Amino acid sequence: MTSRPRPQARSGRTGPGRGCRGEPHRRLPAQPSRRYRQPGLRLAGAGLLAATGAIHLDLYLTGYRSIPVIGWLFLLQVIAAFGLAAAVLATSSRLVAAAGAGFALATLGGYLLSVWIGLFGSKEIRTTAGIVAGVIEAAAFAALAALAAAPAAEGQQAGQATGGSRLQARLQAGIPGAGRAVVGITAAALVVLAISVAAAGGAAPAPAGGALKTARIGGVTVLTNAQGFTLYWFASDTTTRSTCYGTCAGYWPPVTGTPSAGPGVTGRLATIKQSDGTTQVTYNGHPLYTYVGDTAPGQAFGNNLNLNGGLWHEVTVPG
Repeated sequence: MTSRPRPQARSGRTGPGRGCRGEPHRRLPAQPSRRYRQPGLRLAGAGLLAATGAIHLDLYLTGYRSIPVIGWLFLLQVIAAFGLAAAVLATSSRLVAAAGAGFALATLGGYLLSVWIGLFGSKEIRTTAGIVAGVIEAAAFAALAALAAAPAAEGQQAGQATGGSRLQARLQAGIPGAGRAVVGITAAALVVLAISVAAAGGAAPAPAGGALKTARIGGVTVLTNAQGFTLYWFASDTTTRSTCYGTCAGYWPPVTGTPSAGPGVTGRLATIKQSDGTTQVTYNGHPLYTYVGDTAPGQAFGNNLNLNGGLWHEVTVPG
């Protein structure tokens, strides 16, 4: 008498790759927040780069192009900003995103240096355009750095892990702690920006502070203040009215006070009243200014600049 095979008891365990009912596991779709994170960062980073490029293009066209060295740097910045913005939109390359982040941070650093010590004879003051551009550059760095350091999508990781190196696979998996680093750097950049613009303020009026003098600069005899800084006149002014106020006066501080002529000053000195009641010194009918870009006596970086609404010229003295 043969015995029938006894049926095996079903255990709670299932075969590999099967669920509790023996069905194959199905990979859950990525969460919408993760699915749209990288495209959102790409769009935000590219848009912010284009925005800072547009601000610098406006500054370049409205006068900065006439400043030696600075004009070319502004033009290169504009070209690089729009080029990187297009590259970020067109590709999903981490290298391009990292380059955009580094560019935004470097541009912000250049602005901070120009506020603190000046660059190539140009010194920045606190302006709305400068503050807005600085905030946009910090935001562009944050978006693009996060894009460069974020883990790649699962399909990209699998596709590149099969034919790539371990280093490449690690990069695709994301950089541990990168998010906190990006947040820390961005916060530090914003704090330094706030401190810099608060300390910079607007340039104060340049008091006559003694007798006006003359100096030879570039083979020409020019009028200077008592400290030896070159004095300028503005083509948009009249003999009785200054047209340089607000931001303009920040870059071109008016010479105020009671004037007196030193040796060699043969022209006619007088004064006019500004709209706030301040007394401004004039020479041969021209209201006088210094230039914030001149950081030492003997400089005349403001001569023949087309900036802040008109042409600026050094004041020459006959003889």
